[in-house]
Amino acid sequence: MNAITEPRTTTLTVNEIYYSIQGESTWAGLPCVFVRLTFCDLRCTYCDTAYAFYEGEKKTLPEITTEVLKFDCPLVEITGGEPLLQKNVLPLMSALADAGKTVLLETSGAHDISKVDLRVHRIMDLKTPGSGECERNLWSNIQYLTKRDEMKFVVGSREDYEWSRDKMREHNLSERCHAVLFSPIFGRIEPREIVEWMLADNLKARFQLQMHKFIWSPTTRGV
Repeated sequence: MNAITEPRTTTLTVNEIYYSIQGESTWAGLPCVFVRLTFCDLRCTYCDTAYAFYEGEKKTLPEITTEVLKFDCPLVEITGGEPLLQKNVLPLMSALADAGKTVLLETSGAHDISKVDLRVHRIMDLKTPGSGECERNLWSNIQYLTKRDEMKFVVGSREDYEWSRDKMREHNLSERCHAVLFSPIFGRIEPREIVEWMLADNLKARFQLQMHKFIWSPTTRGV
């Protein structure tokens, strides 16, 4: 007689779920529920969420969606770590979109975005030379970007800026994406420098600061 096995439960390893103000992107300033997933296969020199490399606990998709929906907030961001390392993030994002949420995905761009639900706004971070992970960029991702998506460049030097400017122009990102974002590495470069370079080049991009790092201490979790 064959043993009856229980169906496998769909789970994700979650670092934290919290309610705060969106600090980046064109959605900055809006209340947002963040689902931070565990694990990352990149080691950027400026990483501010190294605690998400390994810390976390397994939760089922219904547990995660129930916790998110308790906040009664229309905006949800899936972040990490690197969310796309866990394949079950795909049905999670679809479930949240089905529930009527506006879903943002923060991803490094080192992993295939083509399977992400088209209702999701993908915010993709192309890694600059100063990140130490520039060679990990998956350039084929660019063809999947739409006017729902945003591209982010994190800049720590003039070299990073020029590299980002050139990639932006080479791939016509200002036309392909909803927005192109230039963000300073916090504490490494004066934001004014990037602004001056962008103005001198008449760059069709948006400058941004990490708002949450000015409201709270830059190392505070859960904000």
